[in-house]
Amino acid sequence: MSDLFEHLRFVKPAWLLLFVPCILLLILRRGRGAEAAVAFSSLSVLVSLGAKVRRTAFSVGLPLMLLSLIPAILAMARPVWRTELQAKTASGIDIVVALDVSLSMSIDDFRTPEGRPLRRMDAAKAVVHDFIAGRPDDRIGLVVYSGQPYVSGPITLDHDWLLGKLEEVELEMLSEQGTAIGSAIAASADKLNSRDAKSKIIVLITDGASNSGKLSPIEAAELSKKLGIKIYTVAIGTKDGRVSRGIQKFPRQEFDLPTLKKIAELTGAEHYWAQNVAQLQGTFKTIDRLEKSTAKSLTTTEDRELFMWFAGAAAAFALFGAVLLALNPPPAP
Repeated sequence: MSDLFEHLRFVKPAWLLLFVPCILLLILRRGRGAEAAVAFSSLSVLVSLGAKVRRTAFSVGLPLMLLSLIPAILAMARPVWRTELQAKTASGIDIVVALDVSLSMSIDDFRTPEGRPLRRMDAAKAVVHDFIAGRPDDRIGLVVYSGQPYVSGPITLDHDWLLGKLEEVELEMLSEQGTAIGSAIAASADKLNSRDAKSKIIVLITDGASNSGKLSPIEAAELSKKLGIKIYTVAIGTKDGRVSRGIQKFPRQEFDLPTLKKIAELTGAEHYWAQNVAQLQGTFKTIDRLEKSTAKSLTTTEDRELFMWFAGAAAAFALFGAVLLALNPPPAP
């Protein structure tokens, strides 16, 4: 029923006003009341059988003629089955999120709104999820990295699929440990370079310094700059956060803020340091504002004509009623 109201339209609805006099006529006709009848016990009832048949045909034929007015009026109102097709074009902004999945991302120096400890990885995934969901018109991809990069989600407009891939991201999903920031930038830039977009962006999220890979972060940033790619760098972790002894013999905060700042400056982007969930959310909201997306939406309307079905029904009712009236005319008074 909901589909009926959603798709059925009348191109010329003014013709539907003809139902008003039809309804008034029906009300006036019913107001006359039923005709009185007196039964007589007589053999003459046998003689009247033929008249009853004619009266029955007349009582059916005339209502059919009147009934034909309903589909006839509907046909004149020109009913159509309307389907609206919306086609969207991408905004022209391609984004790759490069997410650090090294063991240090297991540190729980963040806090939930309730005050419970929260791992850096879980905080980052939640904010990246909202960032992807909030940019439906952008093509977005996902690269995860530790000692080596891995393209978890190729650049796509299918964000539901991409969010599913993000959900699958876990610590230790890559065999080679470390933090290869340069290699992660290179892998992300390679995916962006193969596409034709007016704006190409990398959002790099890390909680440590580059200690793996054959390409240094600055070299990778310089190459990205030549390709017209901007790199927003996001350091994640508190000042007191430390890599535990289970991961590193001499615990210390591994941030290399000067390098992350230089990467962003080289490519004309910005650098951020998020020390709690609110700052991390604010960082991505800022990036979202800086990289505004505009997309075109085209709506195509397709109408399937239905008037011929109503016109056919009206003709059928009128023809059948006329035949009954012609073959069995009403009895003479």
